Amino acid sequence: MALFKSAEDIKVGVVGYGGAFNMGRAHLGQMKQAGMTPVAVAEIDKDRLKIAEEEFPGIETYTSVAEMLETSDVNMIAIITPHNTHADLALQCLKAGRHVVCEKPLAITTDECDAMIAEAKKQNVVLSTYHNRHWDGCILEAVDKIVGQGVIGDVIRIEAHMGGYRKPGDWWRTSKSISGGILYDWGVHLLEYSLQLLQPAKITEVSGFAHTGFWASETAWKDDTNEDEAFGVVRFDTGQWLNLTMSSIDSKPKEGQLEITGTKGTYVMEGGSWKTILHEDGVTVTRTGGNRPSEGQKFYQNIADHLVRDEELVITPEWSRRPIHILDLACRSAEQNKAMAATYE
Repeated sequence: MALFKSAEDIKVGVVGYGGAFNMGRAHLGQMKQAGMTPVAVAEIDKDRLKIAEEEFPGIETYTSVAEMLETSDVNMIAIITPHNTHADLALQCLKAGRHVVCEKPLAITTDECDAMIAEAKKQNVVLSTYHNRHWDGCILEAVDKIVGQGVIGDVIRIEAHMGGYRKPGDWWRTSKSISGGILYDWGVHLLEYSLQLLQPAKITEVSGFAHTGFWASETAWKDDTNEDEAFGVVRFDTGQWLNLTMSSIDSKPKEGQLEITGTKGTYVMEGGSWKTILHEDGVTVTRTGGNRPSEGQKFYQNIADHLVRDEELVITPEWSRRPIHILDLACRSAEQNKAMAATYE
């Protein structure tokens, strides 16, 4: 891979400038903060293109990715579109010799991930996933305490969960065919958090369970609505295990986002706080505290440093593949009512 002389020489663009969360603006802003130069936006909504022009004066705008790839000299493209479009758009950009960052999840299926990874290697370009939450304060704190300090001893089990009792909204993230399912939105974050605490364990098997149909008749997507609840349990070659639950029918949501059980105690990870339940001299001791600040800006700084100074890429496509493989196997397991063995690229 040819290196750039400076971050400023890296011309960047985005595919997707939709209004939800203003992620197009966020990506371009963060890339600019890392020293890169925003040059292009592709978006099918012409009103949103006008907003992009207002927010980034002089930026090139296109109504199709093909036009952008043919006309612009953009070097790296961030894909900010619905989940089921990531693979095709990424492959289109990779085949054109562009570096690619995909919003999470990287893709919906393992096969899609493997095709993207193979094309990136063939073209000798970077493929990464916008796992900016890799640097969330909650997981930075947990990694330090659990992996660095060993406060709960050896990790045995991680329970990742998020839920509540509410009807899903009528947008694309509620469509199973578009989003991948209920596990694919916040679930990919929780898995990426969890896998940081389980390195270098290898996935061996995944079992998935799902309930569908309770909310479906009340949503715009009907039979294509996400599962009401889905659950996956992952076995690792180390004997450790991980389970993930995402639910819209949970009347008693569990505490925290991750609950990590170790040989010496339990660690409960929440967005803004942590709790440990430890055993000291025959007494159970509970401690709580706040998490350190998040450092999500490090994502694009690492991308820039990799492209300029060949620093190690933190969020590799192989790392991004791991949570997708778990989600893919969990969905297939739920459909086939049997455990699925893991495979490696």
